[in-house]
Amino acid sequence: MELKPGMSALVTGGASGIGKALCIAFAQKGLFVTVVDFSEENGREVAALVQKENKKFHRDLRVQSSIFVKCDVSNADNLAAAFEKHVQMYGGLDICINCAGIANKTLVYDDTSDGARTWRHAVNVNLVAVIDGTRIASQIMRSQKKPGVIINIGSAAGLYPMFFDPIYSATKGGVVMFTRSLVPLKRHGVRVNVLCPEFVQTDMAEQMSRKIIDSTGGYLKMEDIINGAFELIQDESKAGACLWITKRRGMEYWPTPEERRKYMVNPNKSKRMLTKNIYPSIQTPESFQKIVVHTLSHNFRNATRLERVQLRLPVEPHSALVKIIYAGVNASDVNFSSGRYFSGNTKEVASRLPFDAGFEGVGIVASVGDSVNHIKVGTPVALMTFGSYAEFTQVPAKHLLPVPRPDPEVVAMLTSGLTASIGLEKAGQMASGQVVLVTAAAGGTGQFAVQLAKLAGNKVVATCGGESKAELLASLGVDRVINYRNESVKDVLKKEFPRGVDIIYESVGGEMFDLCLNALAVHGHLIVIGMISQYQGEDGWKPKNYTGLCEKILAKSQTVAGFFLVQYAHLWQDHLDKLFDLYASGKLKVSLDPKKFLGVASVPDAVEYLHSGKSVGKVVVCIDPSYGQVVAKL
Repeated sequence: MELKPGMSALVTGGASGIGKALCIAFAQKGLFVTVVDFSEENGREVAALVQKENKKFHRDLRVQSSIFVKCDVSNADNLAAAFEKHVQMYGGLDICINCAGIANKTLVYDDTSDGARTWRHAVNVNLVAVIDGTRIASQIMRSQKKPGVIINIGSAAGLYPMFFDPIYSATKGGVVMFTRSLVPLKRHGVRVNVLCPEFVQTDMAEQMSRKIIDSTGGYLKMEDIINGAFELIQDESKAGACLWITKRRGMEYWPTPEERRKYMVNPNKSKRMLTKNIYPSIQTPESFQKIVVHTLSHNFRNATRLERVQLRLPVEPHSALVKIIYAGVNASDVNFSSGRYFSGNTKEVASRLPFDAGFEGVGIVASVGDSVNHIKVGTPVALMTFGSYAEFTQVPAKHLLPVPRPDPEVVAMLTSGLTASIGLEKAGQMASGQVVLVTAAAGGTGQFAVQLAKLAGNKVVATCGGESKAELLASLGVDRVINYRNESVKDVLKKEFPRGVDIIYESVGGEMFDLCLNALAVHGHLIVIGMISQYQGEDGWKPKNYTGLCEKILAKSQTVAGFFLVQYAHLWQDHLDKLFDLYASGKLKVSLDPKKFLGVASVPDAVEYLHSGKSVGKVVVCIDPSYGQVVAKL
């Protein structure tokens, strides 16, 4: 909903704190505001401030641009009368903010009274009044048959326990679950959302121990709360959403998509699965092109050739035929072409030749087998199976990952994004308040690692080679960029991080691995996702001996963990959804290398370009340029 002058809002608890700030913020947008509060002095003062702001938008009004209604929100008749006065004055209701709330000075288990003036009263104000206010507001909005938004002010105390006021925590938890259960109201044009900030400097918060406030990073700015409320109001896709705001992590929606799927009765029937077929019909050709490995070699160009093969139809019963639109290029393509990812001796691996190349791609389902009923023709999908360097590929349908769009940014989220997301969580055990180092950070996976670490509330250090790469990393929010062409990585880490680094996301190998191991802090985690510096050469990488490794990590209780994405397939869909949600909300940027590689024949050029060290961001091949242009317009 776009906020426009002449719209109207009713705010309970509008005489102080968050309620007051929202009243004035609405006035600065030209909205008429009814201030509802028990404090007559403060309420009339806020109403006057609203009228003053409103004069910038409304000069010759026949009605007051703001009214104050004295009201005990725990009194049902009082509350109903407040809404009635608002409708009489402004003819309807566009926005309702249920903000009134109180805390308890006495712990409920120490309360010897009947609770009428203490905890029972708090329940009535914090929860019952919110339910009643939402009920009345939604009925008004539905009766006027115009879109409306209700924002219930919850609290971070409704997401995790608040031991010094269990009743407050219980009521705010009730507000959260009540609001999230009102998604169906969107069918009637009414969106109900809940805002859950941590501590804001209000009269209520100032009664609390400063130690508790400081432990969360200090007070939030009121500006952050206003921005959060406006986001919930203006984003039409948000219904029943809970926006959590903290000093440590900023704004994020709770629960995360992967947490939500844990309690869904049928998690497979997600929005991704039900994507409408908006893509042009796919004509299946008699033949198509693909890249095939015919000789085992780390030289990708020498190991592969472009072949045209017949398209076999019908599709096998449990499989799907996918038209690949974009394919991702990875440093490990040269390891695959040398047979490194197959078990057995050289002779046994050679017996597998020829085999299809390419790890990842996005495209559109062109046909499905008779036994496939969970995915339909026209569905945009991602896949991480061998054979994506091809115009078409047939894969078991169970391996397809439904995505909102078959865009190149989604390709970047696959091997590169998933490795960062799952690797930091599982191998790195990443929390917040840590120092995280990412090597080769301007590459396909590094760009995700630095952003995810930053979003988790960490200080991020990143290495790269070149000014353009350093500029990219700075734009992604990296706290300290180390351009190894201008300064020594070893010297910077030793001087600026003498206590060591908590988590290191390492993909370079060789000397960089040695340097990182020496920079690891006590209890630190070093995640090895690759060793790109050792991939080149006729024989590829050679095993190295790390003398004293056991003694070194034992002395500091450190962890050196290898991470191979294939072994975490059960987490792919959850983390892919998480990455796309972050990207769609603008919290995650996806950097694609600007160099264009068009058609299957360009794949060897793309692989060599990635290994040249010149790439910035994810290197992607557009397998079908004509189809890619059509999809981009949709």
